[in-house]
Amino acid sequence: MKSHCTYISYQSTNSFSDLIYDYLSGNENLKQFFSHAPTIEGVKSAIAARKNFSTQRGLIYDVFTEAYQNAQPTSIQSTNISLLKDENTFTICTAHQPNIFTGYLYFIYKTAHIIAIAKELKASLPEFNFVPVFYIGSEDNDFDELSKFKLNGKSFQWNSDQKGAVGRMKVDKNLLFLLEEVNKEVSHLPFGPALMDILRKAYAKGNDIAGATFSLLNDLFAEEGLLVLQPDNPGLKKSIQQIMKDDLLHQSAEKIVGATNKLIEENYKLQVNPRPVNLFYLRDGIRNRIDKRGNIYSVDDTIIKFTEQEMLQELEEYPDRFSPNVILRGIYQETILPNILFVGGGSEVAYWMQLKNLFQHYHVPFPVLVLRNSFMLMDTIQKHKLKELELNAADLFKEEIQLSNEYVQQLAGKEINLKNEEEESKKLFQQLKSAASSIDKTLTQHVHALETEHFKKLAALEKKMLKAERNKQSTQLQRIWKLKSSLFPNNSLQERYENFMPYYAQFGPAFIKSILEHSHSLEQEFGVIVMK
Repeated sequence: MKSHCTYISYQSTNSFSDLIYDYLSGNENLKQFFSHAPTIEGVKSAIAARKNFSTQRGLIYDVFTEAYQNAQPTSIQSTNISLLKDENTFTICTAHQPNIFTGYLYFIYKTAHIIAIAKELKASLPEFNFVPVFYIGSEDNDFDELSKFKLNGKSFQWNSDQKGAVGRMKVDKNLLFLLEEVNKEVSHLPFGPALMDILRKAYAKGNDIAGATFSLLNDLFAEEGLLVLQPDNPGLKKSIQQIMKDDLLHQSAEKIVGATNKLIEENYKLQVNPRPVNLFYLRDGIRNRIDKRGNIYSVDDTIIKFTEQEMLQELEEYPDRFSPNVILRGIYQETILPNILFVGGGSEVAYWMQLKNLFQHYHVPFPVLVLRNSFMLMDTIQKHKLKELELNAADLFKEEIQLSNEYVQQLAGKEINLKNEEEESKKLFQQLKSAASSIDKTLTQHVHALETEHFKKLAALEKKMLKAERNKQSTQLQRIWKLKSSLFPNNSLQERYENFMPYYAQFGPAFIKSILEHSHSLEQEFGVIVMK
């Protein structure tokens, strides 16, 4: 497989939030909400801050050693695990829930991105070591979201009666049936059988979903040295017992993040809101939030209740029964890993900014925030159609009416507008106002009304002229919309809709290699990959 990538600015895609555009452009208004810029200098600053924080390197080494005991780690994975004991080794992290079969294409992109950054930083800062780590959000309980995926334009969903954290759920007969449905879709492709071997190994009956995600990621990225962390671990949970205790007793996060949110929402949309208690109770098929009323703690939608003393004793004896929500998850991640950089999607980067002051409160280093790489995948036929239409990739992201008008004017060889007429009209009405005012000043109001009506009619005429030209070029425009619909399924970014499986089934490991090859490090651009 050969591939070529061109890059465009995120701003030109019209697909991200104002906060992300401001972050990428270095807007001064956002600097109070993060600690280090997404640059090599920012990385150096993050390293300096991390060196002043005591990370339990022996613990994380033991956790990874145990996790990879039966996984036959590659030599680079074994080296990376050993390097975690070194004070000059730091992790580059991304995180995602255990969507079955990865869920969306961007699952693959964000994984490749941390690998690319780790390699680039090692080249730029050879005195340090950088290990890419994928943090599985295995305690997420949004089963409806994590049980869905799309393949070849079809929607699939795993139906199960299991409850609680999705990562703890087991592969059952319904999921095995779904696996065979996937087989029908990909087995005829060159690497379809190889893909199915990977999936059947991961989603073997009785495996839990966190373990399946570990296996799948490991088969795809082991040769690149990726380490996959399953944080649903009693030993790791102990490291944030004091933070969880503080949240239970004093509701610090609600106060601190709430104050930050008031500042952010002046200009941007909030992504998350804190609760009085930002923990779930995780046990026996439940992951339900903990509520506090007076001195009584209750587990939502259950009959489970604790007094304050009982709750603190439960936390002391069974830290693994407590699960951080989105407000505390990042602090957990940054406490257990020697991390200096986090790669996330647009909403992730945005909500991490809401948490910066909470990190400061708990004296946990805040990482560099990097927007994950985004790609559009295009085959040679689609690329040829784009060239025939004399368009570039950035054109495809424009609003339909804007692209239509620009395109028909390009074909006509001239701008179709009434700008000259508007300028002449402005001069005429200025003269009319002067003439009318010299006779009776009250007449200027009448002239102003005529002017307003005149320009409304000019604007309407311009729209009709453009519409007439679009009608003339309807065949060409239909070709554009057909191409766009193939690249923007359901009018959304391809990466937020499609799954990696048909691409892997077609191209095999070369598909992963291509994504890795075109993955930027800190450049922050949107890639358009043409696959041959």
